[in-house]
Amino acid sequence: MESTGGPYLNTAAVTSPVGIARLLQMTFGCATFSLVAHQGGFSAAYGTFCMFVWTFCFAVTVFIIACEFTRLHSCLSLSWGNFTAAFAMLATLMSVTAAVIYPLYFVQVGCYPIGCQVRDFRIAASVFAGLLFVTYAAEVFLTRAKPGQVTSYMATISGLLKIVQAFVACIIFGALVNDSQYGKYVATQWCVAVYSFCFVVTVVVVAFSVTGKTALLWFPFERSVVIYTFGAVLLYASAAVIWPVFCFDSKYGSPRRPGLCAKGKCPWDSQLVIAIFTYVNLLLYVLDLAYSQRIRFVSHI
Repeated sequence: MESTGGPYLNTAAVTSPVGIARLLQMTFGCATFSLVAHQGGFSAAYGTFCMFVWTFCFAVTVFIIACEFTRLHSCLSLSWGNFTAAFAMLATLMSVTAAVIYPLYFVQVGCYPIGCQVRDFRIAASVFAGLLFVTYAAEVFLTRAKPGQVTSYMATISGLLKIVQAFVACIIFGALVNDSQYGKYVATQWCVAVYSFCFVVTVVVVAFSVTGKTALLWFPFERSVVIYTFGAVLLYASAAVIWPVFCFDSKYGSPRRPGLCAKGKCPWDSQLVIAIFTYVNLLLYVLDLAYSQRIRFVSHI
């Protein structure tokens, strides 16, 4: 570790606005999963996902605070600014998802049949889950790149959009495996290939930025990312045309939801979710391409 010439402990890690936001994240995250584990309870895949989000975000936040307070992050082979910016954006997306899912599936107005105490614990957990999302969103707002500021790539709009793109792709994959019948046509299989390719490359871009290894590549990373983003726009544009045609055109699929389709197990529902988030990701890649023209990559911050 290089000596900074100052004190060993970095008090700004817990006294700055970003540091205070992280302390609140740690507090609200601990309160949320503690309330659920103690009396609130959870079940099925939805509840397990929420508990994973809260415990995962809590653990990584504690790790970040500890590393910054002790300055140990300088020992890690990471681009620390890229890592913290990427995690803050990911935690924001995950926490808002959990903050919506948990009350939707587990909170009720009446006490029957779970009892008033369990209901109250679940309501309290939902409140803290909402506060947790607000604190992570606040960190993203505080650490985002300002005009004219030299900062980490993942703190720029383009870098933050990469996290959102990967997250939206995960939603698409979840709908794909939920009996979407994507293997029925070669055209829909092409769409799956588009989603998979763009997801993998986006994750690779994030990984190289977070690890700070972009300078070791034999090709210009900045130019390659912009070219890839342009290619992703074209690929998603093709999927945005092909998927609805082969799922909702009467010649290949069904323009309306079948009346006898079971709720939660209907291929048409999954196909609709995929179509919606295909357009969402197409918009995100277009915005990414627009913003990528105005930034410069900094991998060592």
